[in-house]
Amino acid sequence: MTSSENTVSAIHAEDIAFARALHGKEIKTGLISNLKSKNADVHNVATDTYLKMWKKAENETKEDEDQRLDSYTKLVNSYYNLATDFYEYGWGTSFHFCRYYPGEEFFRAIARHEHYLAANTGIKKGMKVLDVGCGVGGPAREIAHFTGAHITGLNNNAYQVERAFHYAAKEGLQNQTNFIKGNFMEMPFEDNSYDAVYAIEATCHAPTFEGVYGEIFRVLKPGGKFGCYEWCMTDDYDASNPKHHEIGHGIERGNGIPKMRPTAECLQALKNVGFEIELHQDMADVGDSIAWYYPLEGDLRKCQTFRDYVTTLAMTRLGRFTTTNMCRVLEKIGLAPKGTVETQKFLEVAADALVAGAQQNLFTPMFFFVVRKPL
Repeated sequence: MTSSENTVSAIHAEDIAFARALHGKEIKTGLISNLKSKNADVHNVATDTYLKMWKKAENETKEDEDQRLDSYTKLVNSYYNLATDFYEYGWGTSFHFCRYYPGEEFFRAIARHEHYLAANTGIKKGMKVLDVGCGVGGPAREIAHFTGAHITGLNNNAYQVERAFHYAAKEGLQNQTNFIKGNFMEMPFEDNSYDAVYAIEATCHAPTFEGVYGEIFRVLKPGGKFGCYEWCMTDDYDASNPKHHEIGHGIERGNGIPKMRPTAECLQALKNVGFEIELHQDMADVGDSIAWYYPLEGDLRKCQTFRDYVTTLAMTRLGRFTTTNMCRVLEKIGLAPKGTVETQKFLEVAADALVAGAQQNLFTPMFFFVVRKPL
């Protein structure tokens, strides 16, 4: 093993030890159960680590941004150590947005969004497929069921990897899925290893598009496709506009993203690393009558089922108030670690910035593309 490989192994071992010290070794479900299980001292470290990386938008400097880019693994890991339980509580185990048809319930729409990606990427039974930035494995499980392919999820957050294994086993997919802790800027795979690769709202966490796309190009077999829903700023975004900058900064701070980038930069990066672009489209701007962000707005009028109401209610003013004060009470009586309310607050910042960005056509969470590695 080389010295660089030893260093990587040591970093992963440290991350795993930190995650287990913070969350405990047993897999729990439910927000309160998960909050109760946290080690308060370790949670304080995670909270301080994340919050110290940010200033108010008007006070940010280029040096602050560069520091986040240089420390992207620490930024993203600390974010998901804090946010994962809230994501599952408020959204489910597929950490992404989607389009909605009239009459379509929330979780059906989430699954259809994943099916659309899989179908356009050409994922089929028997294929060896890589999910880059797999979260707790919600899309990997759905696409494994839908296509019959074997899905390997790559994720640098040890807590999420352990939860992904747990959920896959519950669905009987332990032989059709695998989850690996690893940095998508330095993938632990041989060249030309996978028949297809996909990413859903994950590669935005990379310090550069070229870095992560280049690694995907390397591990993808010649002729194989890479399909992705990418987070981007649109052509209407103007970084010199203070209001636009504030929205972009809110999206970054609220979602653990070192730097948001425009769609043009995304496409150029794909070309730079050697991909042939087969299709690209902003799926958030196709004239849907129901906006992708309606649950974040807390718009109960768009809900189709009771489960939709539960999901959307958490994002209403009443829902936010209830969640924040529940966290405050749990903190006060010692059933949740200090910093839980701060986590809830920056997730609210995220929701508000995402809605504002969408309403002003400055941001899309689903710039969809399919590219091919040349033969």
